[in-house]
Amino acid sequence: MTTEAVLDEAVSNERVLLLVEDDAAFARTLGRSFERRGYRVLLAENVDEASAALIDNSPGYAVVDLKLKGNSSGLACVQMLHQHDPEMLIVVLTGFASINTAVEAIKLGACQYLAKPSNTDDIEAAFDHVAGTAEVEVTNRATSVKTLEWEHIHTVLAETDFNISEAARRLGMHRRTLARKLEKQRVK
Repeated sequence: MTTEAVLDEAVSNERVLLLVEDDAAFARTLGRSFERRGYRVLLAENVDEASAALIDNSPGYAVVDLKLKGNSSGLACVQMLHQHDPEMLIVVLTGFASINTAVEAIKLGACQYLAKPSNTDDIEAAFDHVAGTAEVEVTNRATSVKTLEWEHIHTVLAETDFNISEAARRLGMHRRTLARKLEKQRVK
């Protein structure tokens, strides 16, 4: 086997992960954890940086934060990544989990959707658990009013690209009231 063939095989076996996260401290910590597990980690803070990273790299894995700073949407990032490579395993992480965004993330190409806090073990397990299973327990518990309210709030937030002022206007509540509700509900 030639040296070039050995290098090509090493590159093809390399696990490359694109981490799209705007919280720099969390991104560094998670990135280092994946590097210790043998991944080459590419960091991006938004959709544009993620797209630029794809020019010279072919990641097989991606971890995308749902809510990115500015006008960047994690769902738009998932869609772009899936269009670039339908075989890429994409996990969405969020501190603002909702059924609506989970369904949309899966429709757009994510293989899993995890609520924060999630660690490297959780994310790797999500990469390994791509196929669905009929063994998941179905509960008989009815959805609570608080859960329904949270789902409605999150749907409106997603529709407004997480613009709190616009979401509050559409929900008919004061901006500070919505901010307090989000802070209480936020998964840390």
